[in-house]
Amino acid sequence: MGLPADYHMHTPLCRHASGEPVEYAARAVEVGLSEIGFSDHSPMRVDDFDNWRMYASQLDEYVEKVRKAQTDFPQLTIRLALEVDYIPGHEDWIRELAGRHPWDYFIGSVHYVAENFAVDDPDKLSDWKRRDPLEVWTVYFERLTAAAESGLFNIIGHADLPKKFGIHPDRDITPLQERFLRAAKDSDTAVELNTAGLRKDCKEIYPCRHLLTQAFLIGVPITFGADAHQPGEVGMNFEEAIHLARSVGYTHWCRFSGRTMSYAQI
Repeated sequence: MGLPADYHMHTPLCRHASGEPVEYAARAVEVGLSEIGFSDHSPMRVDDFDNWRMYASQLDEYVEKVRKAQTDFPQLTIRLALEVDYIPGHEDWIRELAGRHPWDYFIGSVHYVAENFAVDDPDKLSDWKRRDPLEVWTVYFERLTAAAESGLFNIIGHADLPKKFGIHPDRDITPLQERFLRAAKDSDTAVELNTAGLRKDCKEIYPCRHLLTQAFLIGVPITFGADAHQPGEVGMNFEEAIHLARSVGYTHWCRFSGRTMSYAQI
């Protein structure tokens, strides 16, 4: 039984990653993966939305880079995907992106809880100091729920991202999490186990054990991703993620091809 696919990795086109897709693919083979997926930050309709995503004019170049990796590594299943920000009012743009190429999956992520406030941006830590953590987490899960309800995504990325800097609300938010997870279940949307959290201040996989346990009890499927921004991070800490998944009851992970889900045993 092999390792699950690493479905979350980036390229230099997002302006904060290094290494070409062929280098990520070579690393995947080295660590024993049989399947990976590239899911770089999608462009926005307006290029200067922020400084950590590809330009709209680079979308075809991104696809060409992934296709080259597929050609150069025929022994490796390589999926073509995007990580797409869910922001209310941007749904038509996401649908337009979906029609541009034959994607295998979309990861829907919430980074922004307000205009110009991305919860994981180190340059925005001062915004955290001016806000009530409960308010931030509430808006975050409201948007994550809307993302799941939209049916625009196959996977929800790093589903408790606001914990990145170790900032948590002062009360239980289980009802918010359950509402999100039921929306994911109803729309056949998976939640990823994202090991990048182990490399951040929170030192914890996204999502935490409590949220993942809820996901299992509700019946939400899972995928795995290292959120690699350099080749050496491909498949990183997957043993810990597999252990976490199994420990809450998961026996299978889901894979995607042509935006269609199937299952494989962990």
